[in-house]
Amino acid sequence: MSTPTKETSAPAAPPQPSAARRVLTGIGVQNSSLIITLIALVILLSVLNENFFRTNNLLLIGSAITIMGLLALVQTLVIILGALDISVGSMAGLASVISAMVFTSTGNAEVGILAAVGVGILCGLVNGLIIIFGRVNPVVATLAMLATYKGIAQVISDGKAQGYTGGDDLFIFLAKGAIAGLPSLVWVFLIVAALLHFLLKYTDIGRNVYAIGGNDTAARLAGININRYIIGVYALVGVVAAIAGVLITARTGSGQPTSGSEGLELQAVTGAALGGTMLKGGRGSIISTVLAVIILGVLDNGMSGLGINPFWQNVAHGALLVIAVVLQQLRSGERRVGLPE
Repeated sequence: MSTPTKETSAPAAPPQPSAARRVLTGIGVQNSSLIITLIALVILLSVLNENFFRTNNLLLIGSAITIMGLLALVQTLVIILGALDISVGSMAGLASVISAMVFTSTGNAEVGILAAVGVGILCGLVNGLIIIFGRVNPVVATLAMLATYKGIAQVISDGKAQGYTGGDDLFIFLAKGAIAGLPSLVWVFLIVAALLHFLLKYTDIGRNVYAIGGNDTAARLAGININRYIIGVYALVGVVAAIAGVLITARTGSGQPTSGSEGLELQAVTGAALGGTMLKGGRGSIISTVLAVIILGVLDNGMSGLGINPFWQNVAHGALLVIAVVLQQLRSGERRVGLPE
């Protein structure tokens, strides 16, 4: 006679996350907060300024953020590595002067652009070598080189705009051309952003950059050549800064030693920090920086459209940088300086 057995029920399946939560997880908390901020800002400005949503104005925003955006993208890369580059604006100004002067002497836009990129690479290598072999803090090293590159640009240009590129087809296309309805400037920004995103997210190089910024001692013990990465990243910064300088030349029609590049250092750091890039290194995202740059561009455009003094834009950028850093510190849970535990 068989004995009755106790029926066992199958374990309950874990609750499935809602569609909204799955979307939020896929986008990321940082990106979601930036998107919400951007939407709120756009709604506010469209209410205050009826011309905000006009196509010409939106395209203007896209073109206006390109140069600052390019520098914010590479600043993100440097900060993830655990460093900083304060000289990006001066490198862009020097590259602008070089591109115009070489173009004027050769009559060839491509040669002028290549010369600017070569100078950018050289400047980036100098920054990296000073940091490595001089054992200088990256902030101090690049702050010194900011003054150096600016001085070189002013010396070779006598402090004046150089050349005229407004009659060259390539420079005109870079400044005023469009592909599929988007300005050429925007395409340059998007292409650089896509390449850097791919580099950081899908290559061993990107994973090593995160590892160095997160814990350089562990990265060294894992066999990563940190010096090589520092030099490589700073050289890449020089390339992108040179591209930004070429775009300054294209937009203004001449090489600008300081005009157009002044203050770009603060804007680049603000864009990276506002995008959630941890200033201590090891964490950051190109996509988040792109969203932050768009927010800054929308804010600047909105303030201009409302007739607010443009000097207040610098105040706004500085305030946003402070807010971004404070939020990073609060999220990290670190003890506040000078206060008890």
